[in-house]
Amino acid sequence: MTTTVTSKGQVTIPKSVRDLLGIKPGSKVDFLRAKDGSIVLVPHDSKRPVSRFAQLRGHAGAGLDTDAIMALTRGES
Repeated sequence: MTTTVTSKGQVTIPKSVRDLLGIKPGSKVDFLRAKDGSIVLVPHDSKRPVSRFAQLRGHAGAGLDTDAIMALTRGES
């Protein structure tokens, strides 16, 4: 799909793309840079891709206090 940039820097997002992304009049969109350098258009309120570092984050589990976590770390029962 090809579109033309106006003198004001505006473009019309093709209807099929708007429908696919759920973009309606007044919607906000973000332009994200992909790893390969390309630019990706996403709805502003959509979930952003999780970084490889965020995927590594976690927690010790519900209901564990600091003492219990330390005991697990030390190998204590």
